[in-house]
Amino acid sequence: MTLLTETSAVIVKTRELCSAIANDEHFSKLQKDVERFLDDDAARKMYQTVHQRGEELHQKQHAGMKLAPAEISEFEAARDALMRNEVASAFLDAQGELESLQRTIGKYVTMTLELGRVPTEEEIAEAEQGGCCGGGGGEGCCSH
Repeated sequence: MTLLTETSAVIVKTRELCSAIANDEHFSKLQKDVERFLDDDAARKMYQTVHQRGEELHQKQHAGMKLAPAEISEFEAARDALMRNEVASAFLDAQGELESLQRTIGKYVTMTLELGRVPTEEEIAEAEQGGCCGGGGGEGCCSH
């Protein structure tokens, strides 16, 4: 397990990556947007209500039940109001960016472990489109 010792190059570089993320100005803004949302009870309640209602409608539809036009329009109105709320909207944008960052970093690390080398930008793009290495391309697809 020499790759995982505190002084190994892998752990040192991982800490450098974490430091670069934590010290990035845009990352700090995203964190502030999340914190502002968590501190705003009205925005959180609005988000929770829309999320729960969306789940209910999805389950109803999945069960084969037809959604009433009024249900759909009520949900859309609530969702539109949520998106007009500056705090909630900023939170949703931040959440999306942070998830994308996590997926991208994870994809690079996963593909590096699979390929035994740093993946090219083309390989990352291919994987994001559902191709080899991370897109369910099948057993051994990455053994180039």
